[in-house]
Amino acid sequence: MPQFSSRTSLIALIFLLMLVISGQISITISLLLGLLYSLVIGNPFKLETQKTSALVLKLSVVIMGFSLNIKDIFTTLETGFLITILTIAFAIILGLMIGRLLKVEHKLSFLIAGGTAICGGSAIAALAPAIQAKPNQIFISITIVFMLNAIGLLVYPELGYYLQLNQSEFGLWAALGIHDTSSVVGAAAIYGEEALKVATTNKLARALWIIPLVLMAGIFFKNKQSNSKFPLFILFFVAASLIATFLPTLSFAFEYAPLIAKKGMAISLFLIGAGFTKETLKEIELRALWQGISLWLLVSVFSYWLITFS
Repeated sequence: MPQFSSRTSLIALIFLLMLVISGQISITISLLLGLLYSLVIGNPFKLETQKTSALVLKLSVVIMGFSLNIKDIFTTLETGFLITILTIAFAIILGLMIGRLLKVEHKLSFLIAGGTAICGGSAIAALAPAIQAKPNQIFISITIVFMLNAIGLLVYPELGYYLQLNQSEFGLWAALGIHDTSSVVGAAAIYGEEALKVATTNKLARALWIIPLVLMAGIFFKNKQSNSKFPLFILFFVAASLIATFLPTLSFAFEYAPLIAKKGMAISLFLIGAGFTKETLKEIELRALWQGISLWLLVSVFSYWLITFS
């Protein structure tokens, strides 16, 4: 851990946050800037930045709802519904098969498969108590997902351009192929406004599958005490869209909603990056890492195929 005082780290954190908020750097650079801060200066406020990141991301998603028409949301969900179900089933089944082939511990394998299929760290956090996962299993799976999220944020937009995906196609592909909501909206925001709307809507719909997956996990792992928490911010997102749709007289108040949401997402990504440490790498199991990488690549290819050839 770099030897800087907490005061120096706090000053650097505030300065870098101001830089992110200013809009002078891209969303992608925000994540890398957070990583740089943590690895070079050190982050003694890791717990606080992690909690703040989750809160800011949820608020940003809700604010974005004020810029979306509810009718467009349902149209988008209808278009991607079948593809979403097929991709989730593919990720769960194939993930467990790869884990078994690589001899990854069963619960750890399930967490990686569930995190890839649904919504990364959020799914892992919800699934862990349902299967009574050990702390190191939770830590390893979330670390792997975080690393792949960072790569996805950087690589997906460039692949989208190379594959000549339109805004709608890329938005759906990002929603299905990237794990966490933060990296999904980050990659989509880089690609364009329409991609961001499609990605956010489909990603939130994908996140709802946490609930049945947690319930099935509790039965499969014979844990009768398991329970799932409904992601309430999704309801607030829908409520914001309803307000924007049926109260057009307030449209002037929502004019800057997309801009505010993007800034919030950039802040969230910076704070996520700031939570990464060198010690994180040392805890990763190589077999579990290969499971996460291979499953992510296969899901990306499978969802791309479904989107472009369906």
